[in-house]
Amino acid sequence: MNTDKPNRGQVQSRNEPFTARTATRICEETPSAENPYLSQTCRYHGYELGELMQKRSFVDVLFLLLRGELPSPDQGRLFETLLVGLSNPGPRHAATRAAMMAGVGKTNPVHILPIALSVLSGNHLGGGEVTAAMAFLRRQRNKDPRAVAVELLTACERPAEGDWRVAPGFGSRFDGIDPLPLSMVNRLLALPGAGEALHWGSRFAAALKPEQGGWLLPAVAAVVFLDLGFHPRAGAGLFQIAAAPGLLAHGLELANQPRTAMPFPDDDHYFIEVT
Repeated sequence: MNTDKPNRGQVQSRNEPFTARTATRICEETPSAENPYLSQTCRYHGYELGELMQKRSFVDVLFLLLRGELPSPDQGRLFETLLVGLSNPGPRHAATRAAMMAGVGKTNPVHILPIALSVLSGNHLGGGEVTAAMAFLRRQRNKDPRAVAVELLTACERPAEGDWRVAPGFGSRFDGIDPLPLSMVNRLLALPGAGEALHWGSRFAAALKPEQGGWLLPAVAAVVFLDLGFHPRAGAGLFQIAAAPGLLAHGLELANQPRTAMPFPDDDHYFIEVT
């Protein structure tokens, strides 16, 4: 018997003192005079909620909550333009398909959006890929994008079938270059708030074009989030917030439809891969 191994069933104290009260720098609440457990007023990073409701947009407040300050006009326009572009991943996206299947499958409507967002959190065209793309861009931002593209293409062995990634957020979709993210990028580049990450990513994607690679939606989100000063750990959540309206709309559209409103593969098109 190896006595050096710890006893996993033994309870040990880590001697970690816990704080006595929950603290936050985001929200300041003034308790109600009648009930101290209820808030009379509330401030977000110093801005009173009622005033924000009167004078600011949802996009501004979202930026404020995560960045601790209100956006400049150029930042606000860039952020809002991106969020509109991300508002509906479309019916070809797995997250949207999950919402549609949940709706037509008579799932309780309160669960449609959480189901879809759980799929959208993944590493394939989801929040996980947004975070990875932001980390990649931060590591490479001081290098020449075309040189980085050549280096990665040289090291990348493209599969004989299916899509490929030369870097998170950059590659092919349905074996070609996805035109929609590129059109979004062109609109974003025309805005005054377009920053270094957006321009770097544009030159990097252009270098991939001869190999049928280019922008994917997660990278579009990643470059703008970086230019707006967001940390990569916020990227996945922001991506989910942005896509939530479209996911919910597609799920609710089918909520009152019969199950036959979605296709079901017949036996000739139903495959189980044996490994």
